[in-house]
Amino acid sequence: MELRQLRYFVAVARERNFTRAAEQLNIAQPPLSRQIQQLEDELGVLLIKRDSRPISLTDAGRVFYEQAIQILGRVEQMQAATRRVGLQQRSVLSIGYVASSLYGGLPLLLRKLRQAAPELDVQLLELITVQQVDALKEGRIDIGFGRVPHSDPAVAGLVLHEEPLAVAVHTASLMARDTTPMPIGRITGQRLIVYPKEPRPSFADEVLNVVHGHGVQPAEVLEVREIQTALGLVAAEFGVCLIPASARQLRQDVHFRLIDSDRAVSPVIVNYRANDTSKYVELAKSLLTGLYP
Repeated sequence: MELRQLRYFVAVARERNFTRAAEQLNIAQPPLSRQIQQLEDELGVLLIKRDSRPISLTDAGRVFYEQAIQILGRVEQMQAATRRVGLQQRSVLSIGYVASSLYGGLPLLLRKLRQAAPELDVQLLELITVQQVDALKEGRIDIGFGRVPHSDPAVAGLVLHEEPLAVAVHTASLMARDTTPMPIGRITGQRLIVYPKEPRPSFADEVLNVVHGHGVQPAEVLEVREIQTALGLVAAEFGVCLIPASARQLRQDVHFRLIDSDRAVSPVIVNYRANDTSKYVELAKSLLTGLYP
């Protein structure tokens, strides 16, 4: 699959007409049709319904179109950022993050970085902690915000905050009748939803360690890919879920209660390459002081 094919497909999807798309792309219609056909052959599915006027996308085509738009947009950003750096117009700081860190101090850090270093181009990449360690060693990111401790000597980790955990329950649950901190034992016998499913170790393992460390036995453990899926299942009365307290703002259709235990916490950890003394990494580290209680 080539970027050219993605651009061709997006043009056809937008114009809903092969002739107009070919004119926009400055190519003849037959090669355009062949490229789309090759794309469909490679994917093994039809993307376009050709028997309608104007043409329309299949369900698979709509999914592919949304993904193609995101990929092409990311490529454009990459090209622009590379040109800026190559022309020495900007410096770049790449930050890896777990999704829940967006509800803590990370947004404030980004604002402070823009104020302190307006020449800095900050790139964000969502990665779980275990992926951040590899990305730091490979030079793909400069700083990582994670929640799982690691033992890699090439990557330094600093615990910024021990964040309390909260339990998400369905609004009709008996546990939703109160807003005070809840004993973790109340989730005994409940289906526990954890995330992410993979790769591991991850926040899911941190939650399971907390639960088992308190002697709590869920009726079942269901692993899902992301926090949004987990909370959606809670809203559907499919189980309960433990999340960082800062992420309670994610949904309004579930009830959240803090866990009443000083051991029910999740660390917020900033990771960076050991002995990395680059000025922007040092600036970020200095700005982190005071962002977490």
